[in-house]
Amino acid sequence: NTKQVGHTGTLDPNAEGVLVICLNAATKLVQFLEADSKKYQAELIIGIATDTYDITGKILEKKENPVVTYEKVKEVIESFKGPQLQKPPLYSAIKVNGKKLYDYALKNQEVEVASRKIEIFDIKVLDDNLQQKGDYYSLRFEVSVSKGTYIRSLCHDIGEKLNIPCTMGDLLRTRSGAFKIDDAKTLEEIEQGDYSIKGLVDSLSEIDKIDVSNNPDLIYKITNGMKLSLKTFNQEYQRVAFIEDNKLLAVYEFHEEETYKYYKAVRVWK
Repeated sequence: NTKQVGHTGTLDPNAEGVLVICLNAATKLVQFLEADSKKYQAELIIGIATDTYDITGKILEKKENPVVTYEKVKEVIESFKGPQLQKPPLYSAIKVNGKKLYDYALKNQEVEVASRKIEIFDIKVLDDNLQQKGDYYSLRFEVSVSKGTYIRSLCHDIGEKLNIPCTMGDLLRTRSGAFKIDDAKTLEEIEQGDYSIKGLVDSLSEIDKIDVSNNPDLIYKITNGMKLSLKTFNQEYQRVAFIEDNKLLAVYEFHEEETYKYYKAVRVWK
């Protein structure tokens, strides 16, 4: 009896892992879940650069048996922790002037790709040494990132900093917000009815929540999408979800018009 279904972000062709699927009323959550932080395990291939920044692309540069130490690669990988600017790969679905970047790339058209603010919350190397991969090396690392971070670009940038061509090999998304790979199911398992559904409230792990169960006046305003004064609460929120008896009522966010500041309804669940 599913009437609506949506997802919170595709995976690259050579990637696997957590993909959040929203059903019916939960499709209204997509815009919020897309903004959640994500965690990956990635393979860095050292000695090859490609046009897509991953191993599926056209090889642009090779450096067989590159001269580099495990310690140096580890140091460079870990140096990327923190807020920074990142340029997305040309082969991506980001739109510039109404066209997706990969449309420009496929037609060999030049386009200016702007860097974007991202944050790498944590990053650590998983292997104890460089792994031989044919005439090249590989190293696995784990990384937690903000919305909009491209692990392919990260691998490319690691290569730039090492002054050795690098690209991304395998990629596994192990977490997307409240959703972890340990709880994920394969498509085959889902087809057999082996799955569980997380509630709307539990899905919003990265948004502040306020229980308004004992405030009928506030519930009336919220369920009708009315503006709320900043003085409604003891502290300020950038974005906040309102809950009544563990049921999600609405998501509001801070809004400002000239000298007037207030909370505005983004989504309301009737």
